[in-house]
Amino acid sequence: IGIMPVGSAHPENEDWTCFEQSASLDIKSFFGFESTVEKIAMKQYASSIKKGKEIIEFYLNQLEEEGISHVPRWTPSLDAPSSSVTTKPVCATPKLLQLELPVTPAVSIPVSTDMENQTGTPDDKLDADYIKRYLGDLTPLQESCLIRLRQWLQESHKGKIPKDEHILRFLRARDFNMEKAREILCQSLTWRKQHQVDYLLETWTSPQVLSDYYTGGWHHHDKEGRPLYILRLGQMDTKGLVRALGEESLLRHVLSINEEGLRRCEENTKVFGRPISCWTCLVDLEGLNMRHLWRPGVKALLRIIEVVEANYPETLGRLLILRAPRVFPVLWTLVSPFIDENTRKKFLIYAGNDYQGPGGLLDYIDKEVIPDFLGGECMCEVPEGGLVPKSLYRTAEELENEDISLWTETIYQSASVFKGAPHEVVLEIIDAASVITWDFDVCKGDVVFHLYHSKRAPQPPRKDPLVGQHSSITTPGGNNVQLIDKSWTLGLDYSMVESPLTCKEGESVQGSHVTRWPGFYILQWRFHTMPGSASTNLPRVDDVLASLQVSSHKCKVMYYTEVIGSEDFRGSMTSLESSHSGFSQLSHATSNHSQSSSMISR
Repeated sequence: IGIMPVGSAHPENEDWTCFEQSASLDIKSFFGFESTVEKIAMKQYASSIKKGKEIIEFYLNQLEEEGISHVPRWTPSLDAPSSSVTTKPVCATPKLLQLELPVTPAVSIPVSTDMENQTGTPDDKLDADYIKRYLGDLTPLQESCLIRLRQWLQESHKGKIPKDEHILRFLRARDFNMEKAREILCQSLTWRKQHQVDYLLETWTSPQVLSDYYTGGWHHHDKEGRPLYILRLGQMDTKGLVRALGEESLLRHVLSINEEGLRRCEENTKVFGRPISCWTCLVDLEGLNMRHLWRPGVKALLRIIEVVEANYPETLGRLLILRAPRVFPVLWTLVSPFIDENTRKKFLIYAGNDYQGPGGLLDYIDKEVIPDFLGGECMCEVPEGGLVPKSLYRTAEELENEDISLWTETIYQSASVFKGAPHEVVLEIIDAASVITWDFDVCKGDVVFHLYHSKRAPQPPRKDPLVGQHSSITTPGGNNVQLIDKSWTLGLDYSMVESPLTCKEGESVQGSHVTRWPGFYILQWRFHTMPGSASTNLPRVDDVLASLQVSSHKCKVMYYTEVIGSEDFRGSMTSLESSHSGFSQLSHATSNHSQSSSMISR
């Protein structure tokens, strides 16, 4: 992405200066996360605009301090304009920017800086023992900022005034810039009031599915007395939790964890006799694989990060990421732009078992409290996770009634599979060695999944003169589309490129196939019949319609499929081989271009 700031005099008023910024964005295929990448780019663009405004204000203030009230317009002409000094003041910043930058004209931005606050008054003082006991080391400027921001809240803010420790977190998050800290603090206080966050620990009851399958929990403290939170993310069934609970419940659970962390910090401050304002988080990624990059799950994660970053700044003292597999860079690429730069500096990432050596876990956590699953002797009560039972999944209607984003939003499609009437999806492949990916759930009945290749394009559903209907059958339970012509012969008109996979009701399947030839690839879900009763020939349409009358001959699948170009795949996936993710075989085949390979996990 390229950004070019340009300044010029306004054509209708020479006393105004216009500052324009333009950006161009070229997004390559990125495993279906193109919209997320676009959001990241817009976030960076907005940050650039904000930084540009700060630089402009800084130099305007410098000019005012030097007594310069007028700067003649630059011109390449030899006839320079008169340099006589006028008494007209320099334009205020909002007036300067209101025409070109996305800043509300009515907003008043103070011209003063924090430089004037370096000399505090006698009232801008706190008891030295109180600071040492509860707040930590503060410079006179920092102490003054805390006092004045607290006074401003008492005078202007309606509602509960946060404690000094809480105010101090927002000041530290903005390097003690009063205006910036006040802005984000007020937004957060409004948010807390709107969602009754102050009462979350008393009112929120964690659903049983979270207690059983959310692989996180508090575990003693680190060497500095900070509360220690352990998250076994690699063992967590993120897809199952999102589908069983929805995005809103997961967000509230994470907020309750943060509220509990604040409470534990206060308790540890009393126990250890020194200020403890943040906690340590240990994230174990053992078991992390491509399944964790399920897009609705990543979408929920990004929303959680944004909410936590905005309302709990400077609460994370250190983040220890252990046993990071090679698939981790993809997840990090997606989430890191949404994490504050100061927070990212607190991340320590260890791959494999490197955490056991010098500079590893023992530098931050006492040996006596290292969890047993990390080689320690301390029994950890954090749940081990596992797959969330499909019986706990909630329907789209139930999630919609609670105003929670649908997990199937714009991604998944539903289809019915009947006895004698498979459902088929065709994908045209132009470049050999592309990658076909799929993700489907068997919601009802048992099905057999096939992948075929044909040089001929299957014809779209057509009318059958015998029944006067299309062979594409629409039912309340979903659509059924048949594309392989009943006159086609397997092995002659089309060929099988993946071994059949029998999938039981309730199973979730993800897979990939590296294509060898261009042409048309057909994904097929067929009704599972007993061995010996299956037929490779498709039945007539009237037989299909007759079979619809038997409810036990109907299955339902929910699926998503995507094609990744060979160039994009090789450039991204070969660096993500992982013995835990099952992609090492796939990456190897992609690099060698010699044979097709597939990965199927359940």
